[in-house]
Amino acid sequence: MPSPESSIGSANTDLSRLVAAAADLCRKPLRHAVVSPSHGVSAAEADAETHHSLDLCLRLEARTPEGERLPAEDLELEIYSSGEALNLTLAWCHRDDQPLLWHGSHPVWMDGATGLRSSCPPEGDPLEALARRLRALLQPDQG
Repeated sequence: MPSPESSIGSANTDLSRLVAAAADLCRKPLRHAVVSPSHGVSAAEADAETHHSLDLCLRLEARTPEGERLPAEDLELEIYSSGEALNLTLAWCHRDDQPLLWHGSHPVWMDGATGLRSSCPPEGDPLEALARRLRALLQPDQG
């Protein structure tokens, strides 16, 4: 059975395109670009810098179909492994009033300030779909 690290390195050589395509599909009609928030480089470059580690933090920048930036819709995506499991967190970059999503074996919405569980926000279903899709794409042998 291939390790999660090898599936990132071999099956998904361009992580930024994979993440952007998944976000485009799950958050229609928005379009997404994926960058590393700390360096302003592409996700593929960030992935190379971390030697194909699954522990990354990416920013998904949102635009309208016409190309107008929508910073209020930008997301921060953290991908990390815990044992053999792949976990994700998704949070709005500029909307501290919204809860964040942790997705491991199931989705959990949390208040970003307190860490307490909260209910899914009205705009949360597309984020849950995105997290499920990314987990399936990045760790296809886990189910």
